[in-house]
Amino acid sequence: MTKKIILTDKAPKPVGPYSQAITAGGWIYLSGQIPIDPKTNELALGPIEEQTRLVLSNAQHVLEAAGASLKDVIKVGIFIANMDDFSKINAVYSEFFPSEPPARSTVQVARLPKDVGIEVELVAYKG
Repeated sequence: MTKKIILTDKAPKPVGPYSQAITAGGWIYLSGQIPIDPKTNELALGPIEEQTRLVLSNAQHVLEAAGASLKDVIKVGIFIANMDDFSKINAVYSEFFPSEPPARSTVQVARLPKDVGIEVELVAYKG
């Protein structure tokens, strides 16, 4: 199985020793996305709805660079700093996955990188 690194300038540059995504055998594994504006490479720490929209938009761009789309997403992992934001995050999430949403888990964590409110990782399949 061949492994390929995915990198696009339409999503934030990795802030550590990891790739935006890796493809292998039709599978696409996206690293966790936090709300960084890819144009400025600066954190966008506005309301959780804006953070969520930016994170999912960035993930969408990484998927596109891998030749896939949100329709190919099989599993989503959402990590949030405050479970009270759950309904706000769901409202934005449903804009990106309006029908046939992927499997998903959402957990509140003690802390996220750069103290953001949300981090999202995705797994997609483009066989």
